Amino acid sequence: MKIGPKYKIAKRLGASVFPKTQTQKFALSEERAMMNKKRGGMRRNATEFGKQLLEKQKVRMTYGISEKQFSNYVAEAMGTHGANPADTLHRRLELRLDNVIYRMGLAPSRRAARQMVSHGHITVNGVKTTIPSRAMRPGDKVAIRDGSKKAVMFEGLAERFNENPRLTTWITFDAKSMQGGVEEYPTVDSAPVAGDLTTVLSFYSR
Repeated sequence: MKIGPKYKIAKRLGASVFPKTQTQKFALSEERAMMNKKRGGMRRNATEFGKQLLEKQKVRMTYGISEKQFSNYVAEAMGTHGANPADTLHRRLELRLDNVIYRMGLAPSRRAARQMVSHGHITVNGVKTTIPSRAMRPGDKVAIRDGSKKAVMFEGLAERFNENPRLTTWITFDAKSMQGGVEEYPTVDSAPVAGDLTTVLSFYSR
């Protein structure tokens, strides 16, 4: 998916939705911009539609998926009976294979995780897969394909993993064996929410 200038998009959304904007420099820049707007009195109150659109874009850009994919996930969440649609949407986004790879710490970004899967470096339950959007479930095992373990991108994986562990309670990964898995369904407590999903659902309910 073609995204565009990341800093410009992040500034418009008011959130560090990309790894390159998750820096102190970007945060300070945003803080200064907000202060300038308040001093100048130029900030206009956004409409309810505008707020919903902004929140939707923030979540979609965080996961780096197309509008078509995202709207399909929303429709799936809203059509689920007996469950909170916001929780269902959150779970569906988090259980994408590329997101699981990112959460495991194997890739520095979800975009890099998508490329990793697309290039055939990952196996699920012992079978190579090239589908980043594959829906994972508790019990599914993820591993680096044997033929890819010596690839440059995985050099020093154990050391890098120990320095910057990114695992949460619902995912496991052993850097030495280069394999792990999904232990349980993610929740808002175990996986950070990218935005106000209730507002996102309201946008699509218009």
